[in-house]
Amino acid sequence: MKFYATLPPGLEDVASEEIKRLGGSIEEIRKLRGRVFFKGKKKLISELNYKARCIERVILLLVRGFFENLDEIYYAIKKLDFKFLEGKSFAIRSMRTGEHDFTSIDVARVAGQAVIDSFMENYKKRLRVNLNEPDVIIRVDVVENEFFVGIDTTGDDALHKRWWRVYNHPAHLNSTIACAMIYLSEWKKNENLIDPMCGSGTIPIEAALIGRNIAPGKNRMFAYSKICNCDVPKVKEGKDIMDIRGIEKFRKHLDGAIKNAESAGVLDTISFKLGDATKMDGNYDVIITNPPYGLRIASKKVIEKLYNGFVRSAKECMNDKSRLVVITAEEKILREAIANKRLSIVHERFVRYGGLNTKILVVTKD
Repeated sequence: MKFYATLPPGLEDVASEEIKRLGGSIEEIRKLRGRVFFKGKKKLISELNYKARCIERVILLLVRGFFENLDEIYYAIKKLDFKFLEGKSFAIRSMRTGEHDFTSIDVARVAGQAVIDSFMENYKKRLRVNLNEPDVIIRVDVVENEFFVGIDTTGDDALHKRWWRVYNHPAHLNSTIACAMIYLSEWKKNENLIDPMCGSGTIPIEAALIGRNIAPGKNRMFAYSKICNCDVPKVKEGKDIMDIRGIEKFRKHLDGAIKNAESAGVLDTISFKLGDATKMDGNYDVIITNPPYGLRIASKKVIEKLYNGFVRSAKECMNDKSRLVVITAEEKILREAIANKRLSIVHERFVRYGGLNTKILVVTKD
């Protein structure tokens, strides 16, 4: 079976390694496009939806191709056999990237009509459309002059919307990006890990889930349950003792992080406390954080002061093998702070995070 996964652009290689670990065979990586194409057996549908931490959606690919107008997309879809929709309702979800003389709504309309016409022609029945709670979601993505059509096995709630989140920080980090940062840090369970600006706890919680092998898809439903019989993957959860910490400056967010960790079942694995990231103490193997970007602060000087203070404090807590991993939209300010403290950037990458162009930097001592 052929599939593609969607994810935040910039993390394609990290996601590909995860897909391979879970049984997929990579066929194509769309670098900086947020898509990875692969093939695998039917059980991969449940394996990836349940266990994958760095992807957002798993789509069973039906057809892909190039086009010049919407009619070509219509006829490509109309040629497909939609017998699997018998007795079920469906909806089209469309996404469009590039310059076109039509909208994503136009794509959905044309694709939906093609599905209906195909089923009517082959089975003499009219399919039921349910835009709000369909049994089956068919994704139609248009990227420049290329289109992709597939069955969304994940559902409207993408995989980064974790089941454990009961408190939302106004700028909480996407969980898939948090996991990618943990992987990029090469953190091991016998190393201590801290997020000194932990907000609602995303990074330490995801680290605890990784360390204890708790599936990110636990306690949620997936769209594939209505189209195929896939067993829930077996996962042997651990109870390893780890040193994972979270520091947060504001009590409201710290209380929220504690609630999230409790919901995830890992509160006994993480130590949370009120604190200032510019006044850290101790010695840490891995420091991972998502600092403020200054979007809600008028003065860049405030961000400069924060970043310089944080990097100074982090350096004092690092040993010769420590790794510091930071994501920010204020790359220049962070680079200057790192250079000022004579730390070394050993890895960097662009990541499209929501509507922001961000950079992940991995930093060590010289």
